[in-house]
Amino acid sequence: MSDFALPIDTQSTVDQGRALPRIPKTADMRKLRETAQDFEAVFLSQMLKPMFDGIETDGPFGGGAAEETWRGVMIDEYGKAIAKNGGIGIADAVMAEMLKMQEVQ
Repeated sequence: MSDFALPIDTQSTVDQGRALPRIPKTADMRKLRETAQDFEAVFLSQMLKPMFDGIETDGPFGGGAAEETWRGVMIDEYGKAIAKNGGIGIADAVMAEMLKMQEVQ
């Protein structure tokens, strides 16, 4: 094996670290929790959308273009409701990472 070394530009690495978003040290826990839950709600909505792709719009509500239009809103609300009632643990992980970022700064 040959000795292989990559040149590292330490200044650009430091500059990249400075470009990271800053989380205010005084952010209260409620706001952090709310932000983490919002992230989980969006993630869950994206995961739920494929479940509804094959469902026809005909049925007890009459179907049609309006039902297709509002289906996305309904799925977003499902995601919010799931996240608000405990979710699947993503909000906890996101909040923990946000707190770690806050400690580093």
